[in-house]
Amino acid sequence: MNAFVLNRHGRLVLPSNIFPELDFSAMETLDQLDNVIRRDFETKAPSGTEILDRVRTGAYDSRYALMRDLALNLFWANRFAMTMYDKRPMRWADVPRTRTDVFLPVLEPWEDGDIKIAAVQAAYPALPAQWDAAVEDRIFRILFDVFGNRKHHATTLPAVKPTVAEFLEKPGNLTFRLPHYDPDYPVYDYTDILDCDEDVPELEALHRWAMVLHNQYPWDRAQVELAEAGQLADDDYVVTFHPRDKEVRAFLRRLASGVRSRPAAPAWESRPPVRPFPEIDVRRQFTVLPRLESLAVVHGDQVCSNDDLIRNSAYNWSPMGADEIRDKTGIEERRYSSLSLEELALQAAQAALAKAQREPEEIGGVLVCTCTSSRLIPSLATYLSGQLGIYQTHAAYDIVAACAGMPYGLAEATRLLQEVHRPVLVVCVEKFSDKIGNVRPSRMIFGDGAAAMVVGPAPEGAAPDLYYMQTYASGPASEVNSIIWPNPVFDNNITVFGPQVKALAGRYLSQMIDEIQALPDPDGTADSLLDSIDLIVPHQANKTMVTQLAQQAGLSPDHLYFNIEKVGNASSASIPLAIHDAVRDGVISEPVRIFAPGFGAGAVAGYTVMRLDPAVVAVQESSVPDLGSSAPDVPASDGPSPASDDVRVAFG
Repeated sequence: MNAFVLNRHGRLVLPSNIFPELDFSAMETLDQLDNVIRRDFETKAPSGTEILDRVRTGAYDSRYALMRDLALNLFWANRFAMTMYDKRPMRWADVPRTRTDVFLPVLEPWEDGDIKIAAVQAAYPALPAQWDAAVEDRIFRILFDVFGNRKHHATTLPAVKPTVAEFLEKPGNLTFRLPHYDPDYPVYDYTDILDCDEDVPELEALHRWAMVLHNQYPWDRAQVELAEAGQLADDDYVVTFHPRDKEVRAFLRRLASGVRSRPAAPAWESRPPVRPFPEIDVRRQFTVLPRLESLAVVHGDQVCSNDDLIRNSAYNWSPMGADEIRDKTGIEERRYSSLSLEELALQAAQAALAKAQREPEEIGGVLVCTCTSSRLIPSLATYLSGQLGIYQTHAAYDIVAACAGMPYGLAEATRLLQEVHRPVLVVCVEKFSDKIGNVRPSRMIFGDGAAAMVVGPAPEGAAPDLYYMQTYASGPASEVNSIIWPNPVFDNNITVFGPQVKALAGRYLSQMIDEIQALPDPDGTADSLLDSIDLIVPHQANKTMVTQLAQQAGLSPDHLYFNIEKVGNASSASIPLAIHDAVRDGVISEPVRIFAPGFGAGAVAGYTVMRLDPAVVAVQESSVPDLGSSAPDVPASDGPSPASDDVRVAFG
């Protein structure tokens, strides 16, 4: 499933949100499948009885509210059929009787189905349209054609269907019977669904849901009836179920063999360290002092706005509007990239080398900070070395420190400088767009992007650009596992557990502030290191959350810089992307001292207190790379662009 596609209207579409797919490679038992089905299909879906009660009590205030419930009910009714099986109408005479991979559903008549269908049919026209009556009528016709012709009860449908032989063991078993079948019965193809275009984002999402549900029954639904095995004639058509792919086949084999998953070992109780870990005082602890020679970035080339998310609402999402997403996260849009993770990293690295005027043979080490690389051999760092034409380095390796990637990377680069006495290339890169699936909190937050920095030896006698550094890791198991990828419980997609993330971020941010308040100003002019900070550029996790936590830690929001509104959370790349944008937008127009705290997945955190000269930033005027060229996206301008008056006022 593609991470995203652009339809013929130029709009971004997320196929994984539209076409229900489960990753059966991550499942071992029926209990695991049951938990996923309950979470994704059942929790938010009303039963037919609940819809009837809501109609009778006047609980629906609009046609849209009723239609949304109909759609959720139909997704629930098809929860196993659409995730595990392909449906194939066949003449009863042609159905194989002994194969173990051909199944027939056993169905029960829908209790009071006629009453529920009639109630919905009568209720819809009496309700007001929420946005556009004509569009809502069109969508209702599709949904009601499916809902109104359903004959079977959905509650008792099992995940594993009986084989034909098992079905025939009980003559009273009921299944679908079609008097005839037209293989050319009209359905919506893939592009029809992607190209759906409505002015109202919520209606566009619902229209796509309706088309997907229509395709679950590609026959004349009004002619379908439930029939016992003994009533089937050779020329009748039945609906056979076949495993939809090899992963479902393997899952069914695991169930048949009685495989049981092994429970995870319980985590030990976490205890604080015997004594605090001291901060790293660069000037005091290192001989070779670090100098930031360049910083270059590559933004994602596709904008995914909050409206785009609503247009792509998945069947398992709670109702939420674009403004609510902004209020919860501070994000108005996030950037996705058409490039691979490797290409993002390569373009940023090439631009950083060009800005630093360094050749590949001068580089002594390559460090890649990322938590979204699936490349194991060779590592992304060694892959980049080869692509950049670096014949040999002292070290090249990946660092999985998630949102603390930049502090970790700069700390490692400073240590490497002591050994190699030559520049170290640090690349922070993430591509989340193809690893989120239909998990709503992750889809709201994460974006793609890359940044690269060349950290070289400072000239003899010159002050370093990095003053203090610190890294941390771990905490209670709940915080360590607050962001997980791959997560088998969520189809191996990235998942975020908000309260635990907030707990670890608050714990670390408070600890960082306490530390730098106790440290001296390197220049000896301010009362403390904290008082000497010109600008705080935090990890762009969630603007609403970080602002609240910063205020609790005693920081003024006026001193924090955010670009998360336009780029989302790019994890390890978020801080350097924000520094670049602050230079591009004129917030940083002269050398400043920055406090850059990062915190996130794995309960890792760290900070860097650094001097940033805007002259070393390769300002990217255009964030859209030339996808037809393999040349690096080297920015055209080295200087900051003019800032708007309100930005200058806000940041002085």
